[in-house]
Amino acid sequence: MADLTTFFGDGEHTFKLTPELIRELETKCGPVGALSNRVFSRNFAQADLSETIRLALIGGGTAPKRAHEMIVAYVDGWPLAESYELAAKILERALFGNPHGDQASAS
Repeated sequence: MADLTTFFGDGEHTFKLTPELIRELETKCGPVGALSNRVFSRNFAQADLSETIRLALIGGGTAPKRAHEMIVAYVDGWPLAESYELAAKILERALFGNPHGDQASAS
Protein backbone atom coordinates (compact mmCIF):
# COMPACT_ATOMS: atom_id res chain seq x y z
CA MET A 1 0.00 0.00 0.00
CA ALA A 2 1.44 3.35 -1.03
CA ASP A 3 1.31 6.23 1.38
CA LEU A 4 0.67 9.89 0.66
CA THR A 5 2.34 12.77 2.48
CA THR A 6 0.67 16.15 2.08
CA PHE A 7 -0.53 19.23 3.94
CA PHE A 8 -3.77 18.75 5.85
CA GLY A 9 -5.22 21.02 8.51
CA ASP A 10 -2.23 22.09 10.57
CA GLY A 11 0.76 20.69 8.71
CA GLU A 12 2.24 17.85 6.70
CA HIS A 13 0.71 14.44 7.46
CA THR A 14 1.12 10.96 6.09
CA PHE A 15 -1.95 9.01 4.97
CA LYS A 16 -2.00 5.27 4.40
CA LEU A 17 -4.75 2.65 4.24
CA THR A 18 -3.42 -0.68 5.48
CA PRO A 19 -5.36 -3.92 4.89
CA GLU A 20 -6.67 -3.80 8.48
CA LEU A 21 -7.84 -0.22 8.06
CA ILE A 22 -9.46 -1.00 4.72
CA ARG A 23 -11.49 -3.70 6.50
CA GLU A 24 -12.58 -1.11 9.10
CA LEU A 25 -13.42 1.35 6.31
CA GLU A 26 -15.53 -1.34 4.65
CA THR A 27 -17.40 -1.93 7.91
CA LYS A 28 -18.30 1.75 8.04
CA CYS A 29 -18.77 2.56 4.33
CA GLY A 30 -19.25 -0.70 2.40
CA PRO A 31 -16.91 -2.50 0.00
CA VAL A 32 -13.82 -0.49 -0.87
CA GLY A 33 -14.48 -0.92 -4.59
CA ALA A 34 -17.99 0.51 -4.28
CA LEU A 35 -16.70 3.29 -2.01
CA SER A 36 -14.00 4.16 -4.53
CA ASN A 37 -16.52 4.17 -7.38
CA ARG A 38 -18.75 6.53 -5.40
CA VAL A 39 -15.88 8.88 -4.62
CA PHE A 40 -14.36 8.84 -8.11
CA SER A 41 -17.76 9.50 -9.70
CA ARG A 42 -18.55 12.21 -7.10
CA ASN A 43 -21.56 10.25 -5.87
CA PHE A 44 -20.28 9.92 -2.29
CA ALA A 45 -21.63 10.31 1.22
CA GLN A 46 -19.91 12.61 3.71
CA ALA A 47 -18.85 9.55 5.75
CA ASP A 48 -17.05 8.18 2.67
CA LEU A 49 -14.72 11.18 2.78
CA SER A 50 -14.32 11.65 6.53
CA GLU A 51 -13.79 7.95 7.32
CA THR A 52 -11.30 7.55 4.47
CA ILE A 53 -9.26 10.49 5.72
CA ARG A 54 -9.53 9.56 9.42
CA LEU A 55 -8.46 5.95 8.92
CA ALA A 56 -5.66 6.92 6.52
CA LEU A 57 -4.33 9.38 9.10
CA ILE A 58 -4.21 6.51 11.61
CA GLY A 59 -2.47 4.31 9.03
CA GLY A 60 0.06 7.07 8.49
CA GLY A 61 0.96 7.17 12.17
CA THR A 62 -1.46 9.68 13.71
CA ALA A 63 -2.97 8.59 17.04
CA PRO A 64 -6.66 7.63 16.70
CA LYS A 65 -7.81 10.37 19.09
CA ARG A 66 -5.81 13.01 17.21
CA ALA A 67 -7.14 11.73 13.86
CA HIS A 68 -10.70 12.14 15.17
CA GLU A 69 -9.91 15.64 16.44
CA MET A 70 -8.51 16.57 13.03
CA ILE A 71 -11.65 15.35 11.26
CA VAL A 72 -13.80 17.45 13.61
CA ALA A 73 -11.57 20.49 13.09
CA TYR A 74 -10.79 20.25 9.38
CA VAL A 75 -13.50 18.15 7.69
CA ASP A 76 -16.78 18.35 9.61
CA GLY A 77 -18.59 21.58 8.84
CA TRP A 78 -16.25 22.51 5.97
CA PRO A 79 -17.26 22.41 2.29
CA LEU A 80 -17.07 18.83 1.01
CA ALA A 81 -14.93 19.89 -1.93
CA GLU A 82 -12.09 20.67 0.48
CA SER A 83 -11.84 17.07 1.67
CA TYR A 84 -12.93 15.38 -1.57
CA GLU A 85 -9.58 15.71 -3.35
CA LEU A 86 -7.64 14.31 -0.40
CA ALA A 87 -9.98 11.33 0.05
CA ALA A 88 -9.82 10.58 -3.68
CA LYS A 89 -6.00 10.63 -3.64
CA ILE A 90 -5.90 8.35 -0.59
CA LEU A 91 -8.18 5.83 -2.30
CA GLU A 92 -6.21 6.10 -5.53
CA ARG A 93 -3.00 5.23 -3.66
CA ALA A 94 -4.72 2.32 -1.86
CA LEU A 95 -6.02 0.89 -5.14
CA PHE A 96 -3.19 1.62 -7.57
CA GLY A 97 -0.13 2.36 -5.44
CA ASN A 98 2.27 5.07 -6.49
CA PRO A 99 3.58 4.02 -9.89
CA HIS A 100 5.71 7.14 -10.33
CA GLY A 101 7.26 7.01 -6.87
CA ASP A 102 6.64 10.71 -6.23
CA GLN A 103 5.17 12.33 -3.16
CA ALA A 104 2.28 14.09 -4.88
CA SER A 105 0.76 16.89 -2.88
CA ALA A 106 -2.96 17.32 -2.29
CA SER A 107 -3.91 20.97 -2.03
